[in-house]
Amino acid sequence: MKILMVSMFSSHFFNWTRQLKNAGHVVYWFDVFDSNTRVKKIDFVHQITGWRYKYDYPGRHLIKSKLPFFYKFLKPFSERELADVFERELLKIEPDAVQSFALQPAAFPILEVMKKYPDIKWILSAWGNDLYYRQQTGKKDLDKIHQTLPEIDFLFTDCNRDMGVARNLGFKGIEMGVFPGGGGYELDYYSKFRRPFSERNIILIKGYESHLGRCNKILESILKLKALLEDYEIVIFGANQKVLAYVKEHKLDKWNNFKCFQKIPNKEVLKYMGGSMLYIGNSISDGMPNTLLEAVVMSVFPIQSNPGGATEEIITHGKNGLLITNPENSAEIGDLIQQAINSPSMLKLGIEYNDQYTRPNLDRKSVREKVLAKYEEIKDNLAH
Repeated sequence: MKILMVSMFSSHFFNWTRQLKNAGHVVYWFDVFDSNTRVKKIDFVHQITGWRYKYDYPGRHLIKSKLPFFYKFLKPFSERELADVFERELLKIEPDAVQSFALQPAAFPILEVMKKYPDIKWILSAWGNDLYYRQQTGKKDLDKIHQTLPEIDFLFTDCNRDMGVARNLGFKGIEMGVFPGGGGYELDYYSKFRRPFSERNIILIKGYESHLGRCNKILESILKLKALLEDYEIVIFGANQKVLAYVKEHKLDKWNNFKCFQKIPNKEVLKYMGGSMLYIGNSISDGMPNTLLEAVVMSVFPIQSNPGGATEEIITHGKNGLLITNPENSAEIGDLIQQAINSPSMLKLGIEYNDQYTRPNLDRKSVREKVLAKYEEIKDNLAH
């Protein structure tokens, strides 16, 4: 099968696509934002990059940051239209199927092109906030979703919740199943970072504060638990500017047991997870959080928000994790942290449960087998 994949530059996309290596498919990647970078990790894929600019004039980045209105004026003269270039590549490649990764960057912009070629099957991989959040963000997004989903022939999601959301919003095609956005994890590789429970004393926090992320609510709860947490190392990773400002304002950086990192390599995150007893992630919207899955893989007890019920698909509250009901409520988060700290037996039993029943389902080899079987189903469906 010849597949033209449409995606932004993303590690999750690359990890998913690597599953197709040596699987008998011819794969192309159209880089929607045109990073103009060849990715070695997917070197078996025909990569369509460097398409956006007719000419890359001197000072473009400076004009874009300092004179956005002038940059917008110049855009039609200096940049090619995504839909035009995509259609040209589509006609040249003649794929059996197009696969879009996420609605807004990779499906909405090519909708009118795909409607012109109904014989080409259209696959959507929906993950993160692709459906659950976008259905709530206003008429413009919702109208676009209602126009796009009926055109989709096959749908992959990262949680059952979003399969139901897609059906409610007009998807009439074939459900391909629920899989981790990056296609599973190399359990053997990850195992070397896992330390015994008795040696773990890190409380690891995802440091994202945004229109969706609510890290600062976790930090607000931490401030009130200083005495309880003195014997634990508190580590934030992926902190953005809003988190850094909160840390500085409340002098958390003066605590002896507190560390705060901005963007660090995923391998470093895994090492910290391997020494963590608790992982805490909090947001008002998400799909199945990849960092939650990584915590399970690394045998960390998770405390995680549960927007739309996605997280409870793998976490049973009080059994193999704790669910945050209200991500805006720092008092509730504080209570959950205290419950976890004061119940080491709950943590051990929860981790043992995840190790036995949840972690094996995230193994990359078994996920790949299932995913490739789904692509074979799509291939078989081409004749119909």
